[in-house]
Amino acid sequence: MALQCGIVGLPNVGKSTLFNALTSAKALAANYPFATKEPNLGIITVPDERLEKLADLVNPQRILPTTIEILDIAGLIKGASKGEGLGNQFLGNIRSVDAIIHVIRCFVDDNVIHVDGSVDPVRDKEIIDYELLLKDLETVEKRLQKARKDAKGGDKVAVKMVETVESLVKHLEEGRPARAYDTEEKEDKIQLIKELSLLTAKPVLYVCNVDEAAVHEGNDMVKAIEKAIEGENAELIVVSAAIEADIAQMESIEERLEFLEMMELKEPGVNKLIKASYKLLNLITYFTVGVKEVRAWTVWKDAPAPKAAAVIHTDFEKGFIRAEVMKYEDFIELGSEAKCREAGKLSIEGKEYKVQDGDIMHFLFNV
Repeated sequence: MALQCGIVGLPNVGKSTLFNALTSAKALAANYPFATKEPNLGIITVPDERLEKLADLVNPQRILPTTIEILDIAGLIKGASKGEGLGNQFLGNIRSVDAIIHVIRCFVDDNVIHVDGSVDPVRDKEIIDYELLLKDLETVEKRLQKARKDAKGGDKVAVKMVETVESLVKHLEEGRPARAYDTEEKEDKIQLIKELSLLTAKPVLYVCNVDEAAVHEGNDMVKAIEKAIEGENAELIVVSAAIEADIAQMESIEERLEFLEMMELKEPGVNKLIKASYKLLNLITYFTVGVKEVRAWTVWKDAPAPKAAAVIHTDFEKGFIRAEVMKYEDFIELGSEAKCREAGKLSIEGKEYKVQDGDIMHFLFNV
């Protein structure tokens, strides 16, 4: 599954620095707007200690983690919805991603220019929110015109659609993102949101980029952002892009571990970001285990077994017969597939089985 998160934010908030730390790529991280003029794409592994523990037991020929694609998108400025700066390119790139990682500057440093002359994280967040909302309003108002035209003949379905679209327009005009629009048990609203592919409907992870002093408990700017996103159905983490850049430059794992210990950090901030992005996309991991390889696979939460099988190969779904499933905890405790079988800890599951995070699976199929 080639799922993609886009890193967005105003110029000079630490987007490209964070991207480089995530991917070990060499995106230009310069102290002026539009340093990243073309989107940079990196493929990052999802850290999962379960994979290593399984490999320790099985000793396979290779270990393959699951991945997510990260797109570093050029910085946005006021007027982007009207094409200002790199607005058209920004909006085109953001439309293609599955989720948004919104980096917000929550530190003061006179040596790092701010595009608006001062640091105000809530204002910065609102600039991007406003531009995305304007673009979504443009999209929804076009849909409203069509709905009204369809409803002229008195068609009840079309009339109902006009009401639904009008309520969405009102919601956006109040400055609220589409992801906060109430669609609970309303199929017409759910379908409308999907159909329109709205920018503000995408799941968002806010990343507060702080200095070293605030990396553990945040600061007043982080608290302001936390308050600003209440009721928005979004996630938030605190990271220091400068610290992550230092970690990324270290050659050995030992160096990195010593540095983390010195900084009193349990894990790199990029690990938190990757895990949070994975969760944001509503994804889980299942494993295949054998002497040739131990591998992690990405699948949607609550995906039925045939859909999980299709991640490996579409033939697995077409000819699905059944799945053999072991729980990660049982495999680790007992030490092998054979012992799981002996202990009755291997279950046979059919097409209706919903894959659980950490399942170890073998698929039987025939095409």
